[in-house]
Amino acid sequence: MSLLVLEGVSIRREGLAEPLFVPLSLSVPAGQVVTLMGPSGSGKSTLLDFVAGLLAPGWLGRGRVLLAGRDLGGLPAERRRIGLLMQDAGLFPHLSVGDNLAFGLSAAVRGRSARRAAVDEALAQAGLAGFHDRDPAGLSGGQRTRVALMRTLLSRPDALLLDEPFSRLDLRLRAEIRGFVLDHVRAAGIPTLLVTHDPEDAAAACGPVVDLWPDGRGADSRGKIAPDPC
Repeated sequence: MSLLVLEGVSIRREGLAEPLFVPLSLSVPAGQVVTLMGPSGSGKSTLLDFVAGLLAPGWLGRGRVLLAGRDLGGLPAERRRIGLLMQDAGLFPHLSVGDNLAFGLSAAVRGRSARRAAVDEALAQAGLAGFHDRDPAGLSGGQRTRVALMRTLLSRPDALLLDEPFSRLDLRLRAEIRGFVLDHVRAAGIPTLLVTHDPEDAAAACGPVVDLWPDGRGADSRGKIAPDPC
């Protein structure tokens, strides 16, 4: 089973001495969701970028990220086996719904019939049976999020990063899609980091909450890890 470990991770902008937050260390076991909260500018999404190997130029990260016993330092994003789900579902507009899912399939699934069966099963799990040939442009926001999640899970990631994936959904859909995503993450046994501003997201995640604050508020107010609320 996968274990995601952050050891003394801190991030700063190039040319500045102070990091965004105090060095952060935590362990995320398989199936657990750790929530990252804090105001804009506290470094939540930048931390996810560092973990994923997508840190933008001008940012410097320190510390270690280990996943399933592998030190990810120096590895490009495509070799880290980390899935990413963001506010924008990021579906390819030139591909059908089914082909979007097929794009995420692990290379271990071989043969046209096996790959089609895996895609159809994922669509059924998402409540979208029969949507294989549909145009993604015709999907609702909730449907797009479901497809994006199933595409990510089909790649068989060892960890998952959720960057406010529910923020663009209306209140009625938000709870439904949040439950769908979190239930699948737990069932798949994937260690997950969730960035959100919504306390209801954190409560639903039922895992530890890391409270990040911009540098300058005092070390006692940054990087606190609240215990599992459930």
